[in-house]
Amino acid sequence: MDAHNSERHRRPLFSSRLSIITVAAGSAIGLGNIWKFPYITGKNGGAAFIIVYLCCIALIGLPVLISDFIIGRRGGGSVVSSFRALAGERSPWLFGGFIALFGSATVLSFYGVVAGWSLEYVARAACNDFAGKTPAEIGGMFTDFITSPVAPIACQLLFMAITAGVVYAGVKKGIETFSKVMMPVLIGIILLLCLRSLTLPGAEAGLAFLFKPDFSKLSAAGVLDALGHAFFTLSLGVGTMITYGSYIDKKEDLAVTAVQICIADTVIALLAGVAIFPAVFAFGVEPGQGPGLVFVTLPNIFAQMPGGYIFCILFFLLLAVAALTSSISMLEVSVAYASEDLGVSRKRATLILATLISLVGVVCSLSMGKYEAQLTFFGKNFFDLADFAVSNVEMPIAGALSVIFVGWMLKRRKVEDELTCNGTLPVPLVGAFLFTAKYLAPVAIAIVFLHSLGMI
Repeated sequence: MDAHNSERHRRPLFSSRLSIITVAAGSAIGLGNIWKFPYITGKNGGAAFIIVYLCCIALIGLPVLISDFIIGRRGGGSVVSSFRALAGERSPWLFGGFIALFGSATVLSFYGVVAGWSLEYVARAACNDFAGKTPAEIGGMFTDFITSPVAPIACQLLFMAITAGVVYAGVKKGIETFSKVMMPVLIGIILLLCLRSLTLPGAEAGLAFLFKPDFSKLSAAGVLDALGHAFFTLSLGVGTMITYGSYIDKKEDLAVTAVQICIADTVIALLAGVAIFPAVFAFGVEPGQGPGLVFVTLPNIFAQMPGGYIFCILFFLLLAVAALTSSISMLEVSVAYASEDLGVSRKRATLILATLISLVGVVCSLSMGKYEAQLTFFGKNFFDLADFAVSNVEMPIAGALSVIFVGWMLKRRKVEDELTCNGTLPVPLVGAFLFTAKYLAPVAIAIVFLHSLGMI
């Protein structure tokens, strides 16, 4: 018997479709949208890259997201117990659950470090620390901060404490309530930033960069970047959507919900571009600035902008809120496993796991210090090694296992039951989804995997 038949009544469920979308979209909308998407878009030429990225969302992101939801809701448990319920107690497919579980904890360890930086920069923006500074001085401030042995760790621990507090309160009272409050805040902040950016002289050039495609600026590497980011932006491969899928009521339409989450994630990423690139062009800054675009270039732009003091605070507050909506989903993956599979109480599991993950994060932060950075593994410090291992190895493998499992191993009847809510909804594209899950998505993920390892 599937676990969803015996366990469903005992599991907390999200209260509505809106709750599902705010929680799952909140998980997807994180540093990848506000921090990474703008700079990889800038690096790869703007609008042409975005068009390819949108195609890749449909090719990879949507099928894997639907697959994760099917596994979670059909399995009715944590990321590991869902695979166990569907594949069997000793099935090798359990590896897919365990690798996703490991990935979510590892991502959160270094994600919490970067998210802690956003808290520091909210405070610095409020103190007007960037006023009168040159770009070189602002860059020096950033380097001195992240290499400090104390300040970034304090910020990381504060961020993890907030994350743990939300998860500690539970699925409905904590995660759902937080997301329903903070997602409107996030959208409100980003719209304010967009309005201000669009009023700057020369903003038209930034909009043209974002929405007027020039395919001559798009390289083969840019196409592969789009393929990779489409996979990573939706919190795929780390068990979050499988775990959240187990909290979705059987009456909800999984396909429509998944499409709405993809749309919400993409819209926020594009709004982040609208907030950033008109300002970048208005002040004559090169758009392909790389990771330093957010923590070095933008503070310099805000410092020169009329009203920039307020908008600088709002931007880093936006970054912090986006990071939090993602971090709570990553911690929930481990907490759900510990409480359901190991029998640890939810509150105790939250405290223990948040502490352990934070300790790994401390090591990640210290590895960027001026002296500790000399200790490297395969030419990378501990932070970069953890990032590389999860982003380039674990996430593609776990995502591929999910979509292959649903496409090839799960009986078609069960897939149809989940996509049609046991036959109550017409989903004429079940065959198209299964074709994508069986063939297109695995091949695309394999390309991402080989590219990330430098093999193509």
